[in-house]
Amino acid sequence: MTDSTNGDEPSQVVTAFLRNAGEVLLARRSDAVGTYTGTWGAVSGFAEGDPNAQARREIAEETGLEDACTLVRSGRPLEVTDAEIGREWVVHPYLFDCDAREVELSEEHDVHEWAHPTAILTGEYETVPGLWAAYERVAPTVRSIAADADHGAAWLSIRGLEVLRDRAGLLVAERADGKQSLEGSELDDGLALENEGQTPAHDDEWDELATLAERLLEARPSMAVLRNRVDRAMGTALDAGREGDDGGEASEDETPAPDAAAVLEATTAVLERAATADDEAAARASDRLEETVMTLSRSGTVLEAIRASDAHRVYVAESRPGLEGVGVAESLADERPVTLHTDAAAASLLSRESVDQVVVGADTIRPDGVVVNKTGTRGVALAAVHEEIPVTIVAASDKVSTREEIALESGSRNAVYCGDAPFDVTNPTFDVTPAECVTEVVTERGVLEPDDVTALVEEAREFAAWREKR
Repeated sequence: MTDSTNGDEPSQVVTAFLRNAGEVLLARRSDAVGTYTGTWGAVSGFAEGDPNAQARREIAEETGLEDACTLVRSGRPLEVTDAEIGREWVVHPYLFDCDAREVELSEEHDVHEWAHPTAILTGEYETVPGLWAAYERVAPTVRSIAADADHGAAWLSIRGLEVLRDRAGLLVAERADGKQSLEGSELDDGLALENEGQTPAHDDEWDELATLAERLLEARPSMAVLRNRVDRAMGTALDAGREGDDGGEASEDETPAPDAAAVLEATTAVLERAATADDEAAARASDRLEETVMTLSRSGTVLEAIRASDAHRVYVAESRPGLEGVGVAESLADERPVTLHTDAAAASLLSRESVDQVVVGADTIRPDGVVVNKTGTRGVALAAVHEEIPVTIVAASDKVSTREEIALESGSRNAVYCGDAPFDVTNPTFDVTPAECVTEVVTERGVLEPDDVTALVEEAREFAAWREKR
């Protein structure tokens, strides 16, 4: 972002956060810029004309990652006043998902890092004014997760962890600001002494974060991976307080409520683990995909598995009503021959084309091996079994559910019919595929055997115990 002025009018700028594996790109401003030299920011520039187009231009000029970035959302403009230098800014924030991390910096920056956004709050980076406020305008929320009809369960589980991490980080920063304001005062020693054990502030932080975690679980009840990963973060934070000062186990009555710092640390670790698990599941599955495959819906893990595989042709069902399959077909079209087809044509194509394997993701894998996934999966799997074509499920092990019951979501009726004729409309988002229709389930731990599923269920139940201690 080079310097520019508009007299007494606020300067219009764009700020684009590039996100990869739960982290965002931060870059330090060099001597080549006229303002905020040496401070850290996102990709930014003066908005000359259309802010949307300018955001993409800045990404191209400052990072070279324009082809790897997909817009997630733009946020409401933010007014920022810097009284120290006498400038007013109107910041237009954007969030992009980025498939690559190799950055080609322009002369406007001298170094970059991928970091969790909460690092903006900790003082680890001296940032440009309003950076965290701009990020909050585009950060994921419980509402955005509940309303998302375009992305798979693994992707949404990462977003859920980000929501929890961001709130925990904000609470940590607020507590640090409170401590700093008391340093040197008569209250300082009392606060430090009180914080050595359980404090009302810790209880308040835990209650707030636990309530947020429960809201995340309620947002997408059919997605076991979201539940398991949030449970792992909260359960890990709770378990961290069980060891006494002597290294022994404290009783439950003596266990202090975890503070926000414990939740932040646990959530960040689970987020990094989750991103690795999805990548490793895709890598393991890619070795098992050859020749011609058919898929449906949009699983990021399946998409990466196909990209890394030797499959030379891909059939993709369009996946109505959201048409997620169209995006998958577009993503693969430059790499190998792709055939996009209607959902209804899948069974016919399996019967007459040389399809060697059906490969799909999963929103949930029940303890008995039943698979819950985007509507259409059951029909394709049944047709594949009839044609003696193997069906491979690719998913992180966190998608194994602790529950036998299935909470199936439904979409808007308007996605199917917008008229006023007097008939019922149904739009089920997920369906249930019997275990006997599934040839194999490939995870980051390899192909799951029945004993593996049992062990995963028990592990998930242990982490979920935090809810019973609320």
